[in-house]
Amino acid sequence: MRKLSLFIAASLDGYIAKTKDDLSFLKLVEKEGEDYGYAEFMANIDTIILGRRTYDYVLKETGSSHYDNGQRDIYVITRSERASVGRTVFYSGNLTDLVQRLKSENGKNIYCDGGAEVINELLNNNLIDEFIISVIPILVGNGTRLFKDSRPEQQLELLNVKTFDTGLTQLHYKRVKNDRNNN
Repeated sequence: MRKLSLFIAASLDGYIAKTKDDLSFLKLVEKEGEDYGYAEFMANIDTIILGRRTYDYVLKETGSSHYDNGQRDIYVITRSERASVGRTVFYSGNLTDLVQRLKSENGKNIYCDGGAEVINELLNNNLIDEFIISVIPILVGNGTRLFKDSRPEQQLELLNVKTFDTGLTQLHYKRVKNDRNNN
């Protein structure tokens, strides 16, 4: 069965964006030639799920080729229907149904690139199997939290911790499957 992985960066105080979707704090750890394992991670991914606001931001900042390399299926979770563009599907149906269907199909793994609303729904339904969280050495104070309140408890097992000379620390966990979270 395919697994769904969250690969995301957050401030030390748990924010994935400052107010007004400001991601400028990510530039603190930019270093030429350092991708923090992203290329290696993406080599095992053939499907990406992300929220529309995240998609719009990436489209504006880096262009559609960041996701759509012609070899991956992209599902942009949105409330309003739009026509597909290449292998990018604007999906307005039930996210849990989509993820369960994708997990049951053959293929490489599935990558969730945010945003917070999508992550929250996936957590509420115990659908994230792996968490790779890059902690940026800054306290931003407010903005969009990585994890929202009122989600079910989920036990994680630490697989790896990597530290980098930029101050970034990358935490790699997998979700422990037990009777309490039913899968």
